[in-house]
Amino acid sequence: MAGAHRRGAPRPSPPAEERSAPVVTGTPVPAPCGPPVPTGRGGRDRYFDALRAVALVRVVTYHTFEWPWLGLVFPSMGVMFALAGSLMARSLERPAAQVIRGRLRRLLIPLWAFALVLGVAMLLHGWRPGADVLYWVLPVGDPPGDAWGEQAWAVLWYLRTYLWFVLLSPLLLRGFRIAPLPVLALSLCPVLLLTTVWNVPDGRLGSALSDLSVFLFCWLLGFAHREGVLDRLRPAAVVTSAPVVMAAGVWWAFHHRIDGSYDLDDIPLAQALWSAGFVLLLLRFRPHFGWPARHAVADRVVKLFNARAVTVYLWHEVALMASVPVLDLMWNVPVLERDLPLDSVWFQFAVAWVLILAAVALFGWIEDLAAKRSPRLLP
Repeated sequence: MAGAHRRGAPRPSPPAEERSAPVVTGTPVPAPCGPPVPTGRGGRDRYFDALRAVALVRVVTYHTFEWPWLGLVFPSMGVMFALAGSLMARSLERPAAQVIRGRLRRLLIPLWAFALVLGVAMLLHGWRPGADVLYWVLPVGDPPGDAWGEQAWAVLWYLRTYLWFVLLSPLLLRGFRIAPLPVLALSLCPVLLLTTVWNVPDGRLGSALSDLSVFLFCWLLGFAHREGVLDRLRPAAVVTSAPVVMAAGVWWAFHHRIDGSYDLDDIPLAQALWSAGFVLLLLRFRPHFGWPARHAVADRVVKLFNARAVTVYLWHEVALMASVPVLDLMWNVPVLERDLPLDSVWFQFAVAWVLILAAVALFGWIEDLAAKRSPRLLP
C-alpha cells in the first residue's frame, strides 16, 4: 500500500497522507451459536463499539504524529474490516440486493457531501478533473484529486476497499460457509503471492487488489465471529497460532523496511500477518464490556464515535490541514503566543480534535439521512 506520509509540524503546512483506518457504522451482534456477548440498549455490542472508537482515535493519532509503532500497538484497519465483516455477515441474513443497497446508501451519501466541499476547494486551487471524476460518484477505484487536497482525499482508499468487500460479500460468505477454516487460512495466500511471486499491477487496479488481499483475512474473521466459528476454536490453538502469525509479520516488516521504516502501512504482507493474529485474539477472547454503560461520559463518547464514524474518518485529515492556518493565526496573537505551546504537535493534535468536533456538528447529520433516521446535530 503506497501513500505519502504527513508530519505534524504546525508551521508550515505540509500536505501529505498515510492511509489508515476505517470506518463503518453499525454494530454486529454475537453469533447465535457462540457465548453471549454483553450488549447495551438496542442490542449493541459495547465491546465492538469500543474497538471502533479506539480505532478512530488511533487513526487521527497516527496521522498527527506518524509514529510507525502505532500499527503494532493497534492495527486499526484490520480491526475495522473485521468489525465490518461481522456486521455484513449478520446483514446478509436478509436478501443480498437489499443489504448492498443499504450499505451503498450509508457510504455514498456522506462521501458525496465530502466530495462537493473538497471538490469545490480543489477547483478553486486550480484542479481540472477528467473523466475519472466519476470515481467520486462510485469509488470502485481511487477518486482523483490534486496535490493541494491530497492529504484529504487519499484516505478514501478505505472506502474503496470497503465498497469492494461489500459487493463481494455474498459470494465470499457462500464460500466461507462451505469450508470455514480452510477458506480462512487460504485467504492469506493472495497477499503472499502478490508480495513474493507476482507483481502488483500499476494504477487503480493494483491498489484495489493489494488492499483487498491485505485485509481479506480480517474481513473473513468477521464472518467467523458472526457464524460462531471463532467460538468453536480451542483457546490453546488460538493462543499458540496467533502469536506465530504476528511474529512472522514483525519479522517481515523489519527485514523489508521501506526507506528504513518498519511502518506496517507500507509493507503489505507484514500488515496482513500482524493484523490477522492481532484481530484473531481480539475476536476470540472477548471480555465482558458492560462498564461503559455505568459511566455516562465514556458511554456518550463511544456512542458519538460510532454514530459519526464515517464523518470522523472522512473529515479528520481536513481538520489536520485546517489546524495549520488556525495555529498560524494564533501565533499573531501575543497572549496566545506567550501562554500556549503553539509549536507543540500535541497542541496541534488538540486543535485538530476541536475541528473534528466542528465537522461532526456541521456534517454528521448527513449520516442520519443516509441511514434513514431523523437528522440530529449530535447523536
